[in-house]
Amino acid sequence: MQVIREASPGDVAAMAGLMARRREEYERYQPVFWRRAPGAADRHAAFLAGLVGDPEVIVRVCERDGRFAGFAIASLVPSPPVYDPGGPTCTIDDYAVVDDRDWAAIGVDLLRAVTDEARGAAQVVVVCGHADQAKREALRLAGLSIASEWWTAPL
Repeated sequence: MQVIREASPGDVAAMAGLMARRREEYERYQPVFWRRAPGAADRHAAFLAGLVGDPEVIVRVCERDGRFAGFAIASLVPSPPVYDPGGPTCTIDDYAVVDDRDWAAIGVDLLRAVTDEARGAAQVVVVCGHADQAKREALRLAGLSIASEWWTAPL
């Protein structure tokens, strides 16, 4: 059975651990941009702990059969002053599932859960690594399209 619920402080370790694994994966295909800083895992856990329970941030966790299966964090932010999408932007950065085979189900359900809560937002913007094919396909399935890409090179 799958359940999506509000995150609690007890979820932070699982969320931080999952994101540490994702950063390690992303670093393999883009080693400069995604290079992990010393102490990144601990700093990220502290950052996530500050978001859980913040009334301005939407943090949802998915459990399947009582086990942590993924999470999504959304924030409503003003759009840059040179754009006018018609309201604030729902930005989703930290967003992952434990098993890539679950993006089409759990990933899409998490996306819907946080965007349903993003009242007043005009659009959703989701961060996704360029080689994260399972996540990219889930975003397409959910009706999202690419608006921008960042290109990088070491200097």
